Amino acid sequence: MDAQKYSIGYTAKKVGLPQSVLRYWESVFEQFNPEKTQGGTRRYSDEDISLILKIKNLLYERKFTIKGAQAYLKEETGIIDKEWQQYIISELTDIIATLDSKGEP
Repeated sequence: MDAQKYSIGYTAKKVGLPQSVLRYWESVFEQFNPEKTQGGTRRYSDEDISLILKIKNLLYERKFTIKGAQAYLKEETGIIDKEWQQYIISELTDIIATLDSKGEP
């Protein structure tokens, strides 16, 4: 039995985001790749919706940048390459420098 698939319009309403945001996220999050019909219509699964809500939480609630959310999702799935390791180290170095500049122990 095939799992339920949803249109982009239904999915956008369900997650509270514009369709354009969903299409954009497809281009920047490699984990987000909804099925497309032969005619190019996007069909979203429950797993896709779960991922959309996770990305929405990272960006809107936890205030991650796109790059930070990408790194988080890659780390979560165990896919960390050298570029992401360098990004994480750079971010941590910046945080430490900011804390050190405040002069607090």
